[in-house]
Amino acid sequence: MNIKSLPHLIPSVLLLVGASTLTAAPELTFNDPKPQRYELTARASQIDPRAKEHPELEFVFTKKDKPADTERAMVDTRVKPQGKLVIWLMGYNGGLFERISSYGLHGIQVHYANGWFGKFSKLAPADDDKYLGKIRLEAATGEDFSSAVEIPKPDGMMERSYQFVKWLAKENPQGKWETFITDDGKGLRWDKVIISGASHGATTAARFAKHQRVDRVVMFCGPRDQLETWQGLPSATPENRYFGFSHVLDGGWSGDHYCRSWEMIGLHQFGPIVNVDQVKAPYGNTRRLITDADVKNDANKAHSSVTPGGAAVKNAAGEFIHEDVWRYLFNQPVDAVGQPGPADADCEKDLRGKEKKAK
Repeated sequence: MNIKSLPHLIPSVLLLVGASTLTAAPELTFNDPKPQRYELTARASQIDPRAKEHPELEFVFTKKDKPADTERAMVDTRVKPQGKLVIWLMGYNGGLFERISSYGLHGIQVHYANGWFGKFSKLAPADDDKYLGKIRLEAATGEDFSSAVEIPKPDGMMERSYQFVKWLAKENPQGKWETFITDDGKGLRWDKVIISGASHGATTAARFAKHQRVDRVVMFCGPRDQLETWQGLPSATPENRYFGFSHVLDGGWSGDHYCRSWEMIGLHQFGPIVNVDQVKAPYGNTRRLITDADVKNDANKAHSSVTPGGAAVKNAAGEFIHEDVWRYLFNQPVDAVGQPGPADADCEKDLRGKEKKAK
């Protein structure tokens, strides 16, 4: 993918306003006598006695005599709530969660069977172009989608998230976590969920959203699975609800993994690829954002620079330069979209075929 080929001008914006005929739900409000930002933790194995370890997937409750199944949550009752729950599919990122809560979003990071990737990512058979996608879907749902793993419902992301939110509703009533539980009390309200992750987590977030409709998908440095085709499957989540952000020195970008997935999902329908260091928010209302901020030509740092943390780029005043990007990704109205454009000729789509030619 050649950054020099990207358009310098952003097309005019199409603002699509969806008029809802449904009766609006009562607005969520906090009634906390001591408004504050709450940070809560609990162990998955203590919340749900059905939870099991799967050592073969590097999915255990303890590592090096320390808890490995700790789950984390954050909500700020000083901020007007949006009534949406962010489920983060990677290791806990305190800086990201502080921002999520400052936007009026609830956030949780759950322990689920995601350690399989290092073991199975190189075992995909040549005749199965959805192999990893099926494992991702089983890890997310706890349903039998793959013959390569056996992950029961209590150990999937969906059930772990539900059990954690139930626990939070009891332990932190000030946070109104029950908002995200269905009326029958049997699961989460996925229409109120923003599913998000980075790298491996971004890829699973996208695969899950293809299967289960959610409010929004936020993908940092992802999706990958560059030799697979599940990205082009019909999506339960409308395509305009997917948002991606990557650094151009990230190997997933330079190798055309991300641009390929973004197009297969259909994100070119909602605007061009936009360099956030050249264009201000709302970035033409596009869904495909990139940065070429200075990371000392370090691809590993580039990979981590798109989320808050030690690798994120700061200005001369010591402030993160992508605050507006993070705010946009989680808050941009999904019905505000940019103009559709053609597929990018510089983005290689058949990476499986390219790999065969290289041998």
